[in-house]
Amino acid sequence: MCGIIGVSGVPDAARVAYLGLYALQHRGQESAGIISLTPDGEPRMKVGMGLVSETFDEAELQRLPGDVAVGHTRYSTTGSTILANAQPCLVNYRLGSLSVAHNGNLTNAAEIKRDLVNRGSIFTSSSDTEVLVHLIARSEAPDPELQIRSALERLEGAFSLVIGVGRTLYAVVDPRGFRPLVLGRMGDGIVVASETCALDLVGATVVREMQPGEFVRIVDGVIEDLQPLRARPVSRCVFELIYFARPDSQIFGESVDRVRREAGRRLAMEHPAPGADVVFSVPDSSNAMALGFSEASGIKLEHGLIRNHYVGRTFIHPTQALRVAKVKIKFNPVRGVIAGQRVVVVDDSLVRGTTSRGLVQMIRAAGAREVHLRLASPPITGPCHYGIDTPTREELIASTHSMDEIRDYLGVDTLGYLSLEGMVAAAGGGPFCHACFSGDYPTAVPNEVVQMERPSTLTVSRA
Repeated sequence: MCGIIGVSGVPDAARVAYLGLYALQHRGQESAGIISLTPDGEPRMKVGMGLVSETFDEAELQRLPGDVAVGHTRYSTTGSTILANAQPCLVNYRLGSLSVAHNGNLTNAAEIKRDLVNRGSIFTSSSDTEVLVHLIARSEAPDPELQIRSALERLEGAFSLVIGVGRTLYAVVDPRGFRPLVLGRMGDGIVVASETCALDLVGATVVREMQPGEFVRIVDGVIEDLQPLRARPVSRCVFELIYFARPDSQIFGESVDRVRREAGRRLAMEHPAPGADVVFSVPDSSNAMALGFSEASGIKLEHGLIRNHYVGRTFIHPTQALRVAKVKIKFNPVRGVIAGQRVVVVDDSLVRGTTSRGLVQMIRAAGAREVHLRLASPPITGPCHYGIDTPTREELIASTHSMDEIRDYLGVDTLGYLSLEGMVAAAGGGPFCHACFSGDYPTAVPNEVVQMERPSTLTVSRA
């Protein structure tokens, strides 16, 4: 999963891109980068590992002049965490500079890469985005639009893109519309970004959200509609609304906050917790879900867990022991809220179960009489192949264990998941991709990435 931004016709465009990437930091924390274009078309580039604030300072921004910029913040789903895989990509080809910022995941990238290597292409990264760069550069079409179009026609999977050819920007969303992309106006210029929260931060007003298959050219702050990509069945990623997007964003025509509140309400109706004293969220993505649960159930909403916002994601750590230790660093219970109470804990989803198990142990240690876990999405039973970094099937607790086994492993009194129908209804009805919940993948995926190697084992403890 990544955050992308493009700026055209705005003075000091790199600074605007920098601010926009701050708003999109939740979409990727591994690396950040900006390419700017001077008035004469000369590209300037800065990429680095880590957060936006760690990559850029005032001196770096001053070295990125111009009124055109492309920015990216990365969380890898394809390719390792190294500087060579940081984006945006920048190359020089026969029509000048080519820059690419990609959000998504290409399911046929390995197949295309093998073909390109056999025909003499040399790759410098393990990112699937470099496949697109080669396809554009090798195209025999006479102009950039046709080169990009011919390249995109070979791709399968998810891609929301900002592509720069010289000072001209192209923005495009794959025909299934997996990932969001929005257009905004800022003075006489245009800003295109992964979410509306980035437009809010830089002071741009929303023009429209790009639709599946939409393809536009942006020159000096003017949007030109190009012929859309060949239509495919629409499959918006429902997990964007449930977990990944910021709650203050509007994506897929929906308020993220509204969707999450409604998911919480439906969760309370499907899996009530009669007799419970308080309900609280696992902050932050489930805050609105807990509010909705409280509204529908009448159970008092409290702040039972406090999150340390200066800690990254727990699931990115390579060992189970480190993930467990990080739970205590990331969360702390409010004993005055929890002690002696029958509590409902609302979370957006359950992946491996490691974090939730540690949280339940902390909540019980803080004196909870009962712990009832409610999840505002169905069981995750398969990996995502379209840009969300969910683990392999054998690491997903719900793919190999029954509800009773999961409940006992987590150490909760009761466990309830929102139904697939309830989640989809809360999100506005779709059409959505919900393959990680339902197993209904909208595209073909290579056999080697869907076959389960070995099931995980659970050690049950009520400690």
